[in-house]
Amino acid sequence: MKLNKIFACLLVASAAWQGGYAQETKRNITLEETINLARAQSVNAAVALNELKAAYWEYRTFRADLLPEVNFSAKLPGYYKSYSPYQLDDGSYTFVRNNYMQMNGELSISQNIWFTGGTLSLNTSLDFLKQLEGDKYNRFMSIPIALTLNQPIFGVNHIKWSRRIEPVRYEEAKAAFLSATEQVAMTAINHFFNLLMSKESVNVAKQNLANAEKLYEVALAKRQMGQISENDLLQLELNKLNAQSTLTDSESSLKNNMFQLRSFLALDESEDLEPVLPGTVPEVMVHYDDALDKALSNNSFAKNIRRRQLEADYEVARAKGNLRQITLFAQVGYTGTADNFDMAYSGLKDNQIVEVGFKIPILDWGKRRGQVKVAESNREVVENRLRQETMDFNQNLFILVERFNNQRAQLNIADMADQIAQKRYNTNVETFMIGKISTLDLNDSQAKKDESRRDYINELFYYWYYYYQLRSVTLWDFDSSTSIDADIESIIKH
Repeated sequence: MKLNKIFACLLVASAAWQGGYAQETKRNITLEETINLARAQSVNAAVALNELKAAYWEYRTFRADLLPEVNFSAKLPGYYKSYSPYQLDDGSYTFVRNNYMQMNGELSISQNIWFTGGTLSLNTSLDFLKQLEGDKYNRFMSIPIALTLNQPIFGVNHIKWSRRIEPVRYEEAKAAFLSATEQVAMTAINHFFNLLMSKESVNVAKQNLANAEKLYEVALAKRQMGQISENDLLQLELNKLNAQSTLTDSESSLKNNMFQLRSFLALDESEDLEPVLPGTVPEVMVHYDDALDKALSNNSFAKNIRRRQLEADYEVARAKGNLRQITLFAQVGYTGTADNFDMAYSGLKDNQIVEVGFKIPILDWGKRRGQVKVAESNREVVENRLRQETMDFNQNLFILVERFNNQRAQLNIADMADQIAQKRYNTNVETFMIGKISTLDLNDSQAKKDESRRDYINELFYYWYYYYQLRSVTLWDFDSSTSIDADIESIIKH
């Protein structure tokens, strides 16, 4: 009986151990894979895509305004039973009772005229009225066709300005989306190298702890033989304790950075990510003039500058158009009325309306002219800001290009320094074992080794970060000499 219980307990323990083991899966992840996952799964990428979709549907709405619009309106039916005032021949008023039912329907087709700013519409309608009290009767009124023109004169042509502004706005949104995908890559690079640095710190801390424990054991033996002082022995014991503390801190930092990268990439928490140190980097040299030309052609900044300039010009044009408001309304068509449906469409009479309305300020104390001056002043402010922003953009790009080009040399120096520091530390460890150097020299070489390793990973991070920052600004892949583009329509529909 006891054996059965022990066997059952062993099975449960084995299953629990296997289950816990299965939940922890190691996964090697490269920088390229991290960037691809970020572009596909991260919240930042989803936000950029939704902003693009919003801009796309705004543009589609603008395009729809340029196309004919078909509308059908109807009242089926309307019942009215009430009293209304009625003026008699002697000028006095009385109330008459209304009790009738009414139905109507209208079909209209309207088209905005972009080159004039007016609206042209074609209408057809039918009204039916049925009197329910007194002399009960039916009445039909038809408008088989009516052509209506509504045309502002001297005012600003809103449609024409929209045709100039909205395409630029949409191009700006598309370029901003492409830049945002590169910025997602920059964030992924930051998280990746934070994890890589933490992983490297843990590895270094483990190695340092192993070395410290080994050196302390050797020092104990040497102290017994009187080959080292008590002070050196205590120093090595302190080094061992410091190595244990550093390892604990490094492991905590590793868990934190692991969680951040998994969260950013929307990965399962059971995955133990093992970042792979990038072995190669893009070996390119970027020229400022070439980068500036590509940035001004591709980046959303250039579109943003153009759009804001157009919007400032539009505000001035609208303010000037408000100085004199004249609107032409014209309608030409046929109408008929009868007691039955068929007769309502026979014996049609002309239905012609021409109206010209205008509103010209005689005394507004300079309000409208003041609005023009305000719009012109605002345009000058915008132009000055755009000029300054352009100068800042060019300067920042110049600095970025210089940093990237210099970073290659910095990376090579850091790589050589890392190798030299590692060799120096290994040599010092062997030298200390035979008693040729002090613990201070050993500690110094270890600190330089750890610092050089961190510096190399840090310089590698900056190289990749600057590279993708350049891609984000210029929307150009300098490694393959191709533009960064995408099928926006398929992305949105997908």
